[in-house]
Amino acid sequence: MPIAGSSTAWSQNANGDMALSLGLVLISTFLSPWTTPAALHAVGLMASGAYAADLHEMATARTGTFLVVGVLLPSLVGIAANAAVGQDRVAAVKPALKLLNSMNLLLLNYSNAAVSLPQVVADPDWDFLGAILLIVVSLCVTAFTSGWLVAWLLKANRGQAAALMFGLGMNNNGTGLVLASMALAGHPRVLLPIICYNLVQHLVAGGVDRVLSRRNGEWAQARQPAGGQGGKVHGVPDAPVNASGAGTHITRGSAGCP
Repeated sequence: MPIAGSSTAWSQNANGDMALSLGLVLISTFLSPWTTPAALHAVGLMASGAYAADLHEMATARTGTFLVVGVLLPSLVGIAANAAVGQDRVAAVKPALKLLNSMNLLLLNYSNAAVSLPQVVADPDWDFLGAILLIVVSLCVTAFTSGWLVAWLLKANRGQAAALMFGLGMNNNGTGLVLASMALAGHPRVLLPIICYNLVQHLVAGGVDRVLSRRNGEWAQARQPAGGQGGKVHGVPDAPVNASGAGTHITRGSAGCP
């Protein structure tokens, strides 16, 4: 699935690079009609029997069209509507839009979870549920770690690293729930890992945000000018004030150094 739009909120909260965060969401959304079928084919090669057949059929028959109609076109319409209405009018109704979006996500998760959760509650398989939780947590942590690794390999700054970690770690599970419920109706338990990941990714994101906030605080404290040094920051290279890379830089001898 493409990157979750909620990753931008987490990235903003962690002083991440918002241009990069939004770019990751848009690019992954626009490419999803092609990347998602490719991923399903790849997973289908590791499956067997009816599961492999279902995955390959889903990748070739409906997924690309579904993502174009259900994800790509609404995104383009939203961008066009935002430009037509104007930033001031959008800002005025943004609190109501956020509330409506939360209600939509709640309804989406409830309606799709209703397909599989009654069976789980009526006849719980604790070994199966435990295995799903372990796999989902491991996958989510690995995804966030891959974002950190990419940032390290590219020598990204703190803001870019935050955007990459939240972007690579969080998926648009609402779309995944709808797609799985339609294409794999004969396998209702397939929805359980998606539901679990939707919950787990926000818990992991909260942990990552806490770690990043602590490190950002330590970094800011380390950059405080020493007393009697005339406001100079010694031994610290020039770096962006804002993690989003807006272009404002701290310079040695700057009286306004935070």
